[in-house]
Amino acid sequence: MRTFRGGLLIGLAVAVVVAAVAITYERYDTRTLKRTQRRGEVLCGVNKGLPGFSIPDDKGNWTGFDVDFCRAVAAAIFDDPTKAKFVPLEASERFKELQNRKVDILSRNSTWSMAREINYDLYFPAVAYYDGEGFMLPRARNIDSALELNGSKVCVQAETTTQLNLADYFRANNMKYEEKKFAKLEDVIKAYDSGQCDTFTADVSQLYALRLNLAKPDDHVILADVISKEPLAPVVRQRDDDWMMLVKWTLYAMINAEELGVNSKNIDEALKSKKPDVMRLVGTEGTYGEDLGLTKDWAVRIIRHVGNYGEVYERNVGAGSKLKIPRGLNQLWSAGGIQYAPPIR
Repeated sequence: MRTFRGGLLIGLAVAVVVAAVAITYERYDTRTLKRTQRRGEVLCGVNKGLPGFSIPDDKGNWTGFDVDFCRAVAAAIFDDPTKAKFVPLEASERFKELQNRKVDILSRNSTWSMAREINYDLYFPAVAYYDGEGFMLPRARNIDSALELNGSKVCVQAETTTQLNLADYFRANNMKYEEKKFAKLEDVIKAYDSGQCDTFTADVSQLYALRLNLAKPDDHVILADVISKEPLAPVVRQRDDDWMMLVKWTLYAMINAEELGVNSKNIDEALKSKKPDVMRLVGTEGTYGEDLGLTKDWAVRIIRHVGNYGEVYERNVGAGSKLKIPRGLNQLWSAGGIQYAPPIR
């Protein structure tokens, strides 16, 4: 009888362990690439509407820096950038929806931090855009420095690193402020534009973009002060290494292409190049694409359909856009910035 009970208990224990492993495997499935290929499209979580980064027109056509990165991933996999499907997400829901597999990747102006990787079981594969928190205010206030903002009413989006950095900055500089927080970014903009607050804080890139939506954009100034480090990066689930590698090297391929002078206009010439670094990038030497689970010409697909990093930056947020944000830190390391990609070999 004891033997029977002992065997039953052991059997139950084994069943529990197997079930736990199955649940863990289900939660941390490492087959996102295979599922994406079977589905025939990449599900990409983006901001609901941020000019220059991700915004739909009245026909539902998406454009922007973050949008183009998703299209680059789709181009690498399918040789077709239109295979990226965009899922607009609020800041408060973005990480949970990625965990729940509503999307395969977040390309949504999200700051890379240790806390987020640990608390949400996520990876930020590489920095796509170096940013920092700043302040926008009416030009009529005649303020030149953030240290003059004592007593300000500040509009900020709730449940973001922006809100936390704001509190840190004012506390560290022994200044007082009145916080006006809103869950949705559009509500923050409306509150600022209607005069409910006299200062608006967000990442500097956001401030440039959102200023375009104000009733009188030229009446508002963005201060030179940057009060935080905001490395914006695509986000994927942990324990999904193949997918993480693909996303990371999609960005690095775009950065390396710019450094090597390879772009969407000369990609066919690059395929004839005898320079070793270019040959490895375009797949005429080595099996780097196959090692990623893709084709030999994976990087060629990206560059031909979407462009290199510099092309994507300039047309969406740089000199060729309405935002005209200087490259600054996002310039290549060889040109005075800190954008830097590891070599393919």
